Amino acid sequence: MKHVMKLHWSPRSPFVRKVMIVLHETGQLGQVEQVRSVVAMHLPPNAAVMADNPLGKIPTLVIEDGTALFDSRVICEYLDHRAGGSLLGDRRFVQLRWQALGDGLIDLLLLWRTELSRPSGPWDAVTEGWHAKARAVMATLEAETPALAATPFGLGHVAIVCALGQLDFRWSDANWRDHFPQLAKAEAGWAARSSVAATAIVDDAPDGADVTAGKLRFDG
Repeated sequence: MKHVMKLHWSPRSPFVRKVMIVLHETGQLGQVEQVRSVVAMHLPPNAAVMADNPLGKIPTLVIEDGTALFDSRVICEYLDHRAGGSLLGDRRFVQLRWQALGDGLIDLLLLWRTELSRPSGPWDAVTEGWHAKARAVMATLEAETPALAATPFGLGHVAIVCALGQLDFRWSDANWRDHFPQLAKAEAGWAARSSVAATAIVDDAPDGADVTAGKLRFDG
């Protein structure tokens, strides 16, 4: 199948992973050329990405008519619409709310990791706030797991899967499954989906010690 779209892509990005899961779920993977694109807060802007996205961020999807879409939420909704809308379905705002929770947790974890890597040390007042918010998000997801499990897999589930994957990738010692057993059981079911298994985060450019080790706890 001919590539009709181009995706600025990284195997390490949880937001790119959202797009990749949607491509798998909607059968559109073969229509997208994946372009390995390195971006990071501490690096100069990537000129190739900037040419398509003035924000210099990934994921960025260039569609058939040359228009560049950015922000994973916009891209995922476009791809779902293009394929018939099954990932939003008739519970659109339920799915979008869950997507906001998942995306918000990802944002928090990415910013937190960057803060911890500062040579001068993290701003404790900020990281303590993120800690409280991460706990609150996970408690909310645990409480809403029965509803998540009863709802067909959609964009909200995709975002939550990617947020939990970021916890496993960068914050593995947090042992979140020990503290949120219902969510852990649901996640095991989602992890068995071919779209989720095929898009597991891969660290293709190790950047040294895990600066987040020992920093996130759900046990008090």
